[in-house]
Amino acid sequence: MRIVALTGAGMSAESGVKTFRDHGGLWEGHDVQAVASYNGWLKDPALVLDFYNQRRRQLLEVAPNEGHRLLAELEQDHHISIVTQNVDDLHERAGSTEVIHLHGELLKIRSSGNPSDISSTTEDIQLGDTCPLGHQLRPHIVWFGEAVPLLEKGAELISTCELLLIIGTSLQVYPAAGLISYAPPHSRVIYIDPKPFISHELQVRKHMVIPKGATEGMRELRNLISLPPS
Repeated sequence: MRIVALTGAGMSAESGVKTFRDHGGLWEGHDVQAVASYNGWLKDPALVLDFYNQRRRQLLEVAPNEGHRLLAELEQDHHISIVTQNVDDLHERAGSTEVIHLHGELLKIRSSGNPSDISSTTEDIQLGDTCPLGHQLRPHIVWFGEAVPLLEKGAELISTCELLLIIGTSLQVYPAAGLISYAPPHSRVIYIDPKPFISHELQVRKHMVIPKGATEGMRELRNLISLPPS
């Protein structure tokens, strides 16, 4: 079966990766626009760098949860791709081999003057750290106010699926939430989230909701995955 999983913050929350949407729009005490927008970067790059340095250090201290591992195990019997809104590498560490990061990757950096100059890092980024051309280095993150370069690739993958899994996402952040509309009309849609939001894109499709967290939801999915469509 050709499966595509669209995953969000709830996928990694059980690993201890902190999210912001459950805290009134604050992320570690910061206004999200101050630390996760291009305007925020222009206004106070030192604050933004410090914020992501902390996130990077935290990521290195956590591990994939059972939900990540169960999703990776689906590759044993199915062709599965993951389109994630998460910037961590927990899917890869769990064993998933085809992962598209819509919003960038926390363990990568890029030149602020050359978006194609990307490299890996586990270290902090400081003001004054520059690329060979002298441009300040920045997190390889897609901030609010920036284009999503891999959106088209994500849409292309979803357009080929027989089963679309939606795991741990609020379905309220666009343009990622709109990717559901690219799933073929005949495809099955299963939505795993303890607080599911039935978006317009989901309402117009035949779907199943598993109102549980990532791990419990993936356990239940194992018992459903081989069943024929109802």
